[in-house]
Amino acid sequence: MENKQTGVSGNKKNVIEELNLDNFKSTMRRDFKELKEFFLDDERLHKLEDKKPLERGFSMAWLLFKALFLKLTNARRVLLIIALILLVINISGTIGQTNIRFDNFFKILGGLVLLFILMLELKDKLLAHDELAAGRQVQLALMPESSPKIPGWDVWLYSMPANDVGGDLVDFIQLGENRFGLVLGDVAGKGLPAALFMAKLQATLRALVTEFDSMADLGAKINRIFHRDSIAKSFASLVYLELNPRSGHINFLNAGHLPPLVLRDGKVESTEKGNLGLGILASAPYKAKKARLKRGDLFIVYSDGVSEAQSEAEEFFGNERLFKLLSEMKDPFVSEVGAKILEAVDKFAGEAPRHDDLSLLILKRR
Repeated sequence: MENKQTGVSGNKKNVIEELNLDNFKSTMRRDFKELKEFFLDDERLHKLEDKKPLERGFSMAWLLFKALFLKLTNARRVLLIIALILLVINISGTIGQTNIRFDNFFKILGGLVLLFILMLELKDKLLAHDELAAGRQVQLALMPESSPKIPGWDVWLYSMPANDVGGDLVDFIQLGENRFGLVLGDVAGKGLPAALFMAKLQATLRALVTEFDSMADLGAKINRIFHRDSIAKSFASLVYLELNPRSGHINFLNAGHLPPLVLRDGKVESTEKGNLGLGILASAPYKAKKARLKRGDLFIVYSDGVSEAQSEAEEFFGNERLFKLLSEMKDPFVSEVGAKILEAVDKFAGEAPRHDDLSLLILKRR
């Protein structure tokens, strides 16, 4: 009983906090900003900035209404027009000696038609949300455990999509008794299209990785397949690495991804820049690279959801903040490194919406 009462009081507290005036204003500002970014392109937004406040307000309202109208189905456009007509018409009639106005009746009817359109749109959204939630469950099922067991190494994996489903790939593949593969990839874009290509990339890599002893040949083969099967202007970046428990050597392939980092004795070192991203050119060359870690050294692979996280002022988190954060850590656990990166990015972003999927792959030589 006490737990139930605590839960109810907690829910009431959350509702009260949501109704707080400052929170309400902040939420409305964020929602309106997202609304503009969704319906209006950068060119139109830039043109609106040059207008006077009153003119800008009317222009914004018209452009948003027009964008909304064009995204409705034909039947719902007709219903919207009918609803607006019912809301503005003034009709009166005479029954016997009595003059009767029908304004309120038609306004109520117009409001009901608008409510009907809103319910139809909400139904579509909920159906899409349920499908995306199911897709997210599939993605989670394909994800490895956050700390796969590799003798001689500590490993921590993490991935969080910006939307319900994401285009980042994090995977672990045991290739033999003393051969382990780890992957972090990033398909261009986000949401469902990126998630579908991510699944394709994961399946392709898993199918081919045991057939190639050369990482360069593996990268070239995956690139040809991804280029052949992807749509125009679609590409992916990828870091694929292999570990041997008997040594501190990491062999890795970097196809257009952010260079992995090595944290050694409190100093952050960036590895060599990678080759071309997957899917850009059918015949792009690839080259394997090596990194040697001593005991206590860390190897960090991250997606641009870290470095390109934006604050409410639209400032990027950037590599400089990441490097400074890492250099201040003293012999940390891999999970501690990951948690501190996530905490720093979350604090920096504040209430700003997440624009990119965020993924991390962190290794430590024991």
